[in-house]
Formats: sequence, C-alpha cells, structure tokens
Amino acid sequence: MIAPSILSADFARLGDEIRAVAGEGETRADWVHVDVMDAHFVPNLTLGLPVVQSLLKATDVPIDCHLMIENPDKWAIGYAEAGAYNVTVHVEAAHDPIALAKNLRAAGAKAGLSIKPNTPIEDHLETLKHYDTLLVMSVEPGFGGQSFIEGVLDKVRTARRLVDTGHLKLVVEIDGGINADTIEQAAEAGVDCFVAGSAVYGAEDPGKAVAALREQAARVRG
Repeated sequence: MIAPSILSADFARLGDEIRAVAGEGETRADWVHVDVMDAHFVPNLTLGLPVVQSLLKATDVPIDCHLMIENPDKWAIGYAEAGAYNVTVHVEAAHDPIALAKNLRAAGAKAGLSIKPNTPIEDHLETLKHYDTLLVMSVEPGFGGQSFIEGVLDKVRTARRLVDTGHLKLVVEIDGGINADTIEQAAEAGVDCFVAGSAVYGAEDPGKAVAALREQAARVRG
C-alpha cells in the first residue's frame, strides 16, 4: 500500500493535491497520510482536527492520521470520531496505550501505534497485540525531507516475523525518507504500507509516482 504524505503537498491546494492521488487503478493511493504536529511532542507545528475534517469531506481515500502530539489519550479520539480510517499515536506519548487502542476502535477507527527510531520494539510487543497498525519511523519525527535511517529495518523484520507467525495481527507501515532508492529495502524487510511525501508530491505527476512506487514494492514482495 502507498500512503502519500500531505506534509509535502502544497498546503494552499490540499484538496487538489489529494485529488491528484485519488484517481483509478494503480495511480490511486491506498491511504492519504496526514501528519498532525503540536510543536510540543515534536518541534514542528502543522495542522489539526478542523483541517482533517475538511479533508474528509474532500476525498473518499481513507485518511491515515499520524498524531505527533502530547496527550494523545485526550485528543486522538476526536480524529476517530471525525471519520479518519486509521489513527496512529506515539507509544512515547500515550499514557495508557492499550486503553487508547480500545477507545479508538470504539470510536470507529483502526488503531495505530508509532515508534521513534530509537525506541525498541521489544518493549511494546504486548501493547501491539491491541493495535491494527504499527508505524515504524525511519526518520526522527517532526519534519519532512529527512534521510532514511536504515537501522530501523531490524524493527520491521521483527514485526514481520511476528505477524507471519500469528503473534501479531497488524499492518506494518513505515514513514520517513521513502522514495525510489529506499522503498525496495523496506519492502524486502516486510513493510506493508509505505508513507511517501516528497517522492510523490515532488513528482510532476503524483498519481504516476504512486503507481511507480507500488510497482517497485510489489516486485520485491512478490
């Protein structure tokens, strides 16, 4: 699956930018990835719930909200209630991630758990049993356009093995530095869903960029 990140899109034209990846066939994104940052958990400030609510009215592509915020236990439920398909919170920020996963599901969304590059996955395996998505950060969260951290692929391999053996039931997602040069490494490690920002929105035709990235990943995964 390919999830273009609107962090790299033109914020003055978000409706048009989403429609550019909402076509048919291979040019259609599987999810649209929305990074919500609060300038506290991460140093950057992006957008919040009112913008997400507007985006939900502008597209039928499932919205994948990545909340890089403090106190997601309080704020994440609003995104699920608004209609986001998948709402991802950071394990480093959640006070009670298991209860939060249950509440997100009760509000109608899939529950995602994200881990920073230096956060060991092994410390959170029991928690992940309650989640639908694992988002492995392959850059430090906060800004787009960073270089891919190859060392995080060990965490992807661990998650893939646990999913394949039935110990976890979730989508393995990766976010940060995904482009034509890195997507095959990530696919080989076992990623299911690839968040791509500048690789999509920096291209002349974002829809064709989605198709090209999907073809690369599919070729590796078979």
